[in-house]
Amino acid sequence: MSAAIEFWFDFSSAYAYFAAREIDALAARTNRAVRWRPFMLGTAFKVTGARGLSSTPLKKDYANRDWARLARLGAIPFRLPDGHPRIALAATRAFYWIEDKAPASAPAFARAVFNAYYTVGLDTADAGAVANLGAHLGLDAAALAEGCADPAVKARATAAGEEAVARGVFGSPWFFVDGEPFWGHDRMAMMEEWINRGGW
Repeated sequence: MSAAIEFWFDFSSAYAYFAAREIDALAARTNRAVRWRPFMLGTAFKVTGARGLSSTPLKKDYANRDWARLARLGAIPFRLPDGHPRIALAATRAFYWIEDKAPASAPAFARAVFNAYYTVGLDTADAGAVANLGAHLGLDAAALAEGCADPAVKARATAAGEEAVARGVFGSPWFFVDGEPFWGHDRMAMMEEWINRGGW
């Protein structure tokens, strides 16, 4: 199998939610694995001076319409939680704790976070709420909650954001395939074509 598709995302990115529902099938079609890489998009915003779609006049209204349209098109459950976007720091730290302790469960955890956030309003900033979600995957909820406060886990989550920015990532979702960057849910079809053709 060729190198994995790197999937960089912020859990509070609605476009990343839609991408997360498609990336595994795309990877299977192209005989690739997926490397899930959550990061805090705010790290990139500090460098670019940008703001999230939900915090930007005009763009917010369009994004809300577009997300609802994507959900209807794909018959995908979707409801923005109150207070969106929430800072998904606990969920991001939890992912990296899981990746270290039970790596096979990390992608399933990421999918579960996305699903819970965009359907029932999971508080991705609350380590306890995030840990309870992990318990549904057979993970030790108490250990997971404690792991979110582990200095090493905090450092790893911070390093992920720094790595993303150092590699030129400024949005979510973002993909790397064989070193080629693709930004946005709407570039997934192009990325698949790139893989199939071997680039152009």
